[in-house]
Amino acid sequence: MVAALELYLDPVATRRIRVLWNALEAEGVQSLRSLLEQRHRPHVSLAVAPRFDPEQVAAALAGFTVAAPLRLSFQHAGQFVGRVLWLGPAPTAELLAHHRRVYDRLAAAGITLHEHYHPGRWIPHCTLSMRVPNTLMAAAIRRCLEVLPLEATITSAALTDHAHNISHPLP
Repeated sequence: MVAALELYLDPVATRRIRVLWNALEAEGVQSLRSLLEQRHRPHVSLAVAPRFDPEQVAAALAGFTVAAPLRLSFQHAGQFVGRVLWLGPAPTAELLAHHRRVYDRLAAAGITLHEHYHPGRWIPHCTLSMRVPNTLMAAAIRRCLEVLPLEATITSAALTDHAHNISHPLP
């Protein structure tokens, strides 16, 4: 089980990423569009853990706006080990500071995050596919570059566990 604190994008950016998901699918690359019965929506994860207690997270983040209207400028495509394809926003000081504040509040509440989501290790990204076949990676990256740059604004946030169809909106 994997749970995440997800930041959602404005409707225009969301639509553009969904169009990209469709283009990837048409080329034989399974995108987040079809993963887990279409439960995903374009997002940037601020925190990931094996599980979250929604009440504990809500208490840790009380009085804090997780869905701050941050501007994101997606400027590059990337690949993580394991054939994960993503779009990356420029890691602005404002975005990194927002991530640090969320991390600090969760850590102070005793919530343990996956090590890749610790400050200094976190790479802000919007996952496009978790399973790009090696033979299709170059074509998939070229397709991603066609939509860049992509400007977006954070409009909402939620605590999610897509495998169990759980989503708790956050302020």
